[in-house]
Amino acid sequence: MRFALNCVYVDTAEVLHDNDELALIPPVSGGSMATGAHDSYLITGATIDVAAVLAAVTDARAGGIALFVGTTRDENDGRRVVRLEYEAYEDMAIREMRAIGAEMRQRWPLVAVAMVHRVGIVPLAEVSVAIAVSSPHRDEAFAACRHGIDRLKALVPIWKKEYYADGSRWIGACHADPSHTPGAQASARQAAAHAHEGAG
Repeated sequence: MRFALNCVYVDTAEVLHDNDELALIPPVSGGSMATGAHDSYLITGATIDVAAVLAAVTDARAGGIALFVGTTRDENDGRRVVRLEYEAYEDMAIREMRAIGAEMRQRWPLVAVAMVHRVGIVPLAEVSVAIAVSSPHRDEAFAACRHGIDRLKALVPIWKKEYYADGSRWIGACHADPSHTPGAQASARQAAAHAHEGAG
């Protein structure tokens, strides 16, 4: 379990103040668009247009473009999957995606970064996430793209639910506790409004 205060990850020693927004973030594997200099970040309920993601990083200065596309597969842990569903803490998800993009730019000489994640129901074989990176050289583009998807799955507050013919489950050990499922977000803002009352 992690904590976010006003859309920024914090530790348990952080002091709460009036009108702070506190969210409880379970371990993670989003619409609105945020853009930076040549970068774009999107959480959407619509089908992801992979060609548009690629176009977003296409630039005459780039000698290489790396693209990762994650899709819904039909099996996991020996169970047949019929569809996936994603939920996100959207404001924070966009902020974390931008932070990952900035981190990538610090490590590699990139031209552009684009990250898109879908929320809601994602049927089999459809795209749930796409990350594209352009750079003057291919090695940097490959490395940055791999880093981007790994960091997104580790840090961005997006949750995945797998549906089977005989049931469903949220993916991640913390989801065994109902209080840690994405539905708990619904009360996060309410709890934040009163958090200062117990902070003293």
